[in-house]
Amino acid sequence: MPKYPYTVYIVFPRLEGNIICANVVRTIHQTTRKATSLTADKTKSPTNFRETSKCYASLIQECISTKSLENLKILQFQMMGCGFPHLSLGNKLIDGYLKCGGIAEARVLFDELPQRHVVVWNSMISGYIKQKKSKEAVLLYKRMFFEGVFPDGFTLSVVFKGFSDLGLVGNGRQAHGHAVVLGLDVCDVFVASGLVDMYAKFGLMRGARLVADRVVEKDVVMFTALIVGYSQHGDDGEALEIFQSMLKEGVKANDHTLASVLASCGNMDDLCEGKMIHGLTIKSGFESSVAAQTSVLTMYSKCGSICDSLRAFELMVNPNQVTWTSLISGLVKNGREEIALSKFCQMLTSSVVPNSFTLSATLAACSSLAMLDQGKQMHAIVMKLGLDLQKFVGVALINFYGKCGCVEFARLVYNDLSELDVVPLNTMIHAYSQNGYGQEALELFHLMKDMGLEPNDFTLVSVLSACCNAGLVDEGRQIFESFRHNPRLRLTNDHYTCMVDLLGRAGRLDEAELITNEVDSPDLVLWRTLLSVCKIHGDVARAEKIMSRVLELSPPDEGMLVLSSNLYASMGNWSQVVEMKTHMRDAGLKKSPGMTWVDLDRKIHTFKAGDWSHPCSQEIKDTLVELIMKVHQSGYVPDTSLVLQDMDEKEKERSLYYHSEKIAIAFALWKTSSKNTCIRIYKNLRVCTDCHIWIKLVSKVVGREIIARDAKRFHHFKDGSCSCRDYW
Repeated sequence: MPKYPYTVYIVFPRLEGNIICANVVRTIHQTTRKATSLTADKTKSPTNFRETSKCYASLIQECISTKSLENLKILQFQMMGCGFPHLSLGNKLIDGYLKCGGIAEARVLFDELPQRHVVVWNSMISGYIKQKKSKEAVLLYKRMFFEGVFPDGFTLSVVFKGFSDLGLVGNGRQAHGHAVVLGLDVCDVFVASGLVDMYAKFGLMRGARLVADRVVEKDVVMFTALIVGYSQHGDDGEALEIFQSMLKEGVKANDHTLASVLASCGNMDDLCEGKMIHGLTIKSGFESSVAAQTSVLTMYSKCGSICDSLRAFELMVNPNQVTWTSLISGLVKNGREEIALSKFCQMLTSSVVPNSFTLSATLAACSSLAMLDQGKQMHAIVMKLGLDLQKFVGVALINFYGKCGCVEFARLVYNDLSELDVVPLNTMIHAYSQNGYGQEALELFHLMKDMGLEPNDFTLVSVLSACCNAGLVDEGRQIFESFRHNPRLRLTNDHYTCMVDLLGRAGRLDEAELITNEVDSPDLVLWRTLLSVCKIHGDVARAEKIMSRVLELSPPDEGMLVLSSNLYASMGNWSQVVEMKTHMRDAGLKKSPGMTWVDLDRKIHTFKAGDWSHPCSQEIKDTLVELIMKVHQSGYVPDTSLVLQDMDEKEKERSLYYHSEKIAIAFALWKTSSKNTCIRIYKNLRVCTDCHIWIKLVSKVVGREIIARDAKRFHHFKDGSCSCRDYW
């Protein structure tokens, strides 16, 4: 331990150029000389001692103001080295260490103190809470009682947060009892607010409300804690009522209050109330608050009012990372992926660095639009920012590559993840499922169980879909049966729908119908799936029975009526087709038009059946005619039975030639004739059997790989065959 003043300069060689630090060193030097002489003086003049104490206290304050933990350590060493009783300034030193981020040093000094006032206990407990070390804070609180020190209002208001952070409900209630015994539970508004916040975070809203109702004069902190509690636990109506009560009592809301109320408006889809709260936010001067800005954008997004969200965003001055992310996420969730990607580019040009949440939302936009090149650029940004190993971003990348048909890339991302749990495993299984890799999906499913991870609802949906897409009927049935007797997972309509699809496509319609009848409340999706497999196998009688049952339960939706119409059309029953179309017209329903799009040169080109509005329509026609001639020579025969309209054979053939996927492929081949790259097309409906055969032959005659994503799965066409092995 240094005992002489000159040792101070040895400790501080690198700080000589810093004026503030040099002044601190100089003052330490002078103070140490005085303290050393005091120590040598046996009489120890109280006046001189007080002066030296004041000087050291001033130095402690200067270290705090400069946030210099190192200077503070040196100061303590000098105090000890010259024999000055540093523990006499123990409280100030502890406060200094805590404010400079040295909680470990503060704790060592705290343990050395012979006597500890409640203030120093509070400082230590508060310091631990601020540094998210709630366990240490709670242990210190318990130690207070063993040493005969009673907590005051500040102790309790702080330690309540520690209990809520750790989920210690019993300890929190015990501390509530201490507050009652000390008479602080309702008379001290800080203690009461802490209690309300603690019970709200425990999800015990009744307890939080009981405490709040006993307080006569509530402040904004207490009201906000109640509002946040109700909002986070799904009782948004009660949150709004509390907010109205707060305003009636004349308590002014802060930005956190308004942010929570806006969140409740969004959850309730209450756009009118949300706009009023937004107006109050502006009137109160909180429009620049990050919390308020984010909540405003989220509220408009949840209410589906994208125009209002964009308008509110344009009025924000210097939006930060959180605000940009909120806007982009809202746009993606509302199906405005193109605008989301445009805003992401604006974010980058504004020199705002995206975080993992921003990039995940942007990758989701690329996934929905199947924009492979743009998504790869996002992947490059992820790697540049060092976020590629984060689970949250990794899952988004796996999902993106899976939805773009690049299973190999998805697996590479999966293999690089440092942390594996159910979420990335589910995402990878789903990617395999979409692309028809049934065996690989099953391997991952069994790996999950071997790792001791518990499969969830999404796991079962993904693995059953994988079995369905790969025709693994027995494997899927075995997995389904194993989950039927699993008490930790409740089978839902989604699981039964997958099973009906699996059995139905395999021709086991009796089993599929039996499983449907086992469901307590089958939804329209389940009935539609059963009807769809009836159409595949031409079982009109069973389909009519299903339709009559659906009509008894509720009006059929567009999908049910279209399926029924197509089924009757395939059997040539045109009177029933007219009846189904009349039902649709009377119900105001319209069939969604089939569309296929292709992403080339960073531009989306969309095509509909028989639509020649594209600027390059003549080139597309010429390429299509050439392709049709080539595939005819390879054995292609149009399957006119798929044309569900009353017309002659030639018209039916012409109708098949002009399907949207054929036009899209012709365009892509013409546009990339000088390249040998893979062609990727995307369709909003299921690809028809005729187009499936046609694309297989095209992939052979042109020698190009074609990847098609339809509403159900991916098809990888190469050398005249498809990855689905004609089972889809």
